[in-house]
Amino acid sequence: MGDAVKIYVAGHRGMVGSAILRRLQATRPEAELVTRTHAELDLTDQAAVRAFMQDARPDVVILAAARVGGIHANNSYPADFIYENLMIEANVIHQAFAAGVGRLLFLGSSCIYPRLAPQPMREDALLTGPLEPTNEPYAIAKIAGIKLCESYNRQHGTDYRSVMPTNLYGPGDNFHPENSHVLPALIRRFHEASRSGAEEVVVWGSGRPMREFLHVDDMAEASLFVLDLPKRVYDRETEPMLSHINVGTGTDVSIRELAETVARVTGFAGRITFDTGKPDGTPRKLMDVGRLARLGWRARIGLEEGIRNTYRWFLAQDENTLRVR
Repeated sequence: MGDAVKIYVAGHRGMVGSAILRRLQATRPEAELVTRTHAELDLTDQAAVRAFMQDARPDVVILAAARVGGIHANNSYPADFIYENLMIEANVIHQAFAAGVGRLLFLGSSCIYPRLAPQPMREDALLTGPLEPTNEPYAIAKIAGIKLCESYNRQHGTDYRSVMPTNLYGPGDNFHPENSHVLPALIRRFHEASRSGAEEVVVWGSGRPMREFLHVDDMAEASLFVLDLPKRVYDRETEPMLSHINVGTGTDVSIRELAETVARVTGFAGRITFDTGKPDGTPRKLMDVGRLARLGWRARIGLEEGIRNTYRWFLAQDENTLRVR
């Protein structure tokens, strides 16, 4: 990136944004890193974003800020999810362009793909069928973010790129018992069962659905890898209106295997049973990561290693919470 480059990381307090910030701090000591909390800068406020961009004048923008949540939150607040994400993307991308930012990286989500997309999901599955209804508003906003980047590139010659991660986990994840995603939810439940000496943990569904998980530190590394690619290399592997790149491991595990791994990591020695009366969701959701592999990047952190790392982080937070009480 060169000396004294100024990089604005939007969403630096989230799981992905904080991982990207950590990696930048570790690998680019010469860079000037710019961050703003939500209290300091509301990214849905067009005038505020304009004033910030004109004043800060970053060389590079990494857009990891988003309104996020699980199925319940997406179902309960669909207007909030589509409005806030559209506003964040439109404001940051347009005002970055207006302030002369030549390079930007937008982080999306694997939910952009059709509900029944062929597995593994390739980039060209985008806009080929109906979306999953429960998070369609969020997915529409993320698709709009990709298209904003592509449209500014076409009209203004910018170099704005997009990466689409699979299911992420790691330090900074949400371990709330009711609205967290499957992996942090399992870590918390098996931890509590192990600590209390419970004989059984019941997992929703049959345990057969297959899911892919990527450690957030791998995601951070992949994001900066894509951002740093020479433009001719990025352009060779992508198309002007199909420019996003999937980021994942390219392998998946069953929910049963996942639960058994979490049990091992947390030291739970009891029974694992499956409540087949509860829904399974999509049978399989796997990303095709061939495009990124051809460009030269592959995930490095194995699932069990990543879960152990995440569990250590969770334990540190849990102990801090207990001390506060």
